[in-house]
Amino acid sequence: MVDPQVGAFLQAGPFAVVGASRDRTKYGNKVLRAYLQNGKRVFCVHPKEAEIEGQPCYASLAALPEVPTGVSIITPPAITEQVVRDAHDKGAKMVWMQPGAESAAAIRIATELGMGVIAHGPCVLVSLRFRDEA
Repeated sequence: MVDPQVGAFLQAGPFAVVGASRDRTKYGNKVLRAYLQNGKRVFCVHPKEAEIEGQPCYASLAALPEVPTGVSIITPPAITEQVVRDAHDKGAKMVWMQPGAESAAAIRIATELGMGVIAHGPCVLVSLRFRDEA
């Protein structure tokens, strides 16, 4: 059975992946590919990349051409706290902190800002049934 919060997150869109990576062994790349494998509209966010997996990459959430409903976060916890604020400022309604990205402070900030939060739970790779294809 799918967690109702996960289901609501995945029904929304478009999505943003903050911490997207060109390195196909990194979770930031795998999460991006999971969205793409499932036909989801997704934006890559990385301050130093122009494109990842054939998708244009944006330096920040503020630079996105539209508002993502859900933001997947694959960053160190201290950075996640700022990403949550940036996601709220951009107008995102939900954040999904991937395992290792969450912190008590980031969760508190998101909750205080009225955002939906997924943390300490499933990885988006499992929820989207990611297949790591070469």
